Amino acid sequence: MPFAHDTATALAGAAALVNTDQPEGDQLPDLAALVAFIEQWGWTGSRRGDHAELDEVRALRPHLRELWQADEDHVAEHVNRMLREAGALPQLVTHDDWGYHLHATPPDAPLADRMAVEAAMAFVDVVRQQELDRLRVCDAEECSDVLVDLSKNRSRRYCSASCGNRVNVAAFRARRRARATASVSVT
Repeated sequence: MPFAHDTATALAGAAALVNTDQPEGDQLPDLAALVAFIEQWGWTGSRRGDHAELDEVRALRPHLRELWQADEDHVAEHVNRMLREAGALPQLVTHDDWGYHLHATPPDAPLADRMAVEAAMAFVDVVRQQELDRLRVCDAEECSDVLVDLSKNRSRRYCSASCGNRVNVAAFRARRRARATASVSVT
């Protein structure tokens, strides 16, 4: 794996957060969904649990999405701004089952700030290791979800197995139709 465990987890969590903003509906529609998301991704620290916090987290999504589509200079500029605005001060911490890793905000910082800074710190590693090509948008035609390709051979193209399966089934059916049309034309 090209990144440390905490970086890979932060990148995956940032992608998951970006992907909660769907054209068919917000996947963070209420506080209960935010709590479930926080628990799923293991966010530590304080939470206000109010609608303002939910709105702050939602507002973070388009800023993170930008990072998937930007060049290195823009990513660096954006990441530096995120770190500066949150007053980030990296420190080694250990908690739960995690060994020492970096946190750059105190546990009582606003949730959206902690999320932004953790993503920004992960993007620092991406830029430093010149691995921006691992950040992609799903290749499925009707999907705009983002993904982090952590495969050794850099071959991940789809955000999920369901998108990959959908594309593969459509390609199979198209080939089958083409063969059927070709055999009808020959006879």
